[in-house]
Amino acid sequence: MLNRRQLITRTALASASVALPGLALAQANNTTRIVVPFAAGGPIDVTARILADAVKGSLGTVIVENRPGAGGNIGMSAVAKAPADGLTLGVATTASHGINPWLFKQLPYDPAKDFAGITQMLSVPNVLVMNAETAARLKIQSVADLIAYGKANPGKLNYGSGGNGSAGHLAGELLKNQAGIFAVHIPYNGGNPAQLGLLSGQVDFNIDNLATAATNIRSGKLKALAVTTAQRSSAMPDVPTVAATLPGFEIDTWWGLVAPAGTPADVVRKLNTAFADALKSAEVKTRFAALFAEPAPNTPEQFDAFMKRERAKYERLVKLSGAKVD
Repeated sequence: MLNRRQLITRTALASASVALPGLALAQANNTTRIVVPFAAGGPIDVTARILADAVKGSLGTVIVENRPGAGGNIGMSAVAKAPADGLTLGVATTASHGINPWLFKQLPYDPAKDFAGITQMLSVPNVLVMNAETAARLKIQSVADLIAYGKANPGKLNYGSGGNGSAGHLAGELLKNQAGIFAVHIPYNGGNPAQLGLLSGQVDFNIDNLATAATNIRSGKLKALAVTTAQRSSAMPDVPTVAATLPGFEIDTWWGLVAPAGTPADVVRKLNTAFADALKSAEVKTRFAALFAEPAPNTPEQFDAFMKRERAKYERLVKLSGAKVD
């Protein structure tokens, strides 16, 4: 007969083995696993799998484990609590390490203290787009035109996003703030519904991921006014930047690899070398280009500093938007 303490201990151990099957497998086989804090099939998952395949020559077996939920918080919490042995890595994103610390009242991890940066993986430009018919009707062909229309017609513009606190919402608030215009925010339940809202003319403009918007831009259904990165995108070099009209405007989507805090420096260096070399390879560049993603390898120190700057930037933007998730 088990006493109460033994029962609690065994129950906790059983729960842990169910909750972290990938971790147990990785430790048993000396396998490296990359935790993707979003569902399988999306661009973050796809790029993680491309990298996992590219580093198998230097790191051996690398598996990808999807742990979606709570805007990336569930997966990143699992990484933060994993042993700091270099066998469990996580994909840190704009959401998990930039937006969520200010959007959520409480996080199950500390993005500043619980992780060691390995390398940024990539940067994906966002693009300011309008329904092509709406743009023609309102005679808006550029960012300057959009700003001029907004100032001449206060309260008439609106824009859509994938939800309150999403990257598209915060980018829209930054645009409004720097341009000195007002536009009503229309939140949708995800990026795809937001794009459908734009295509159907329910909203005037969106700031969307270039990979998502590219097909409709090329078909002529959407008018691309500008990309939100500091430099033009190699995928659409004829599209100007927002910064050309609003100096200093810069916002994009990024993700990269992190390990639990306390991972030995030599292990971090080994991982950085393996993944950075893979990101510089012609094969990975070609496969990422199909996703409109640009590899952005850097050092662990550079990636940690970058994430710190992103947290500071999004603290301001989340406060500006007023978005909160309890």
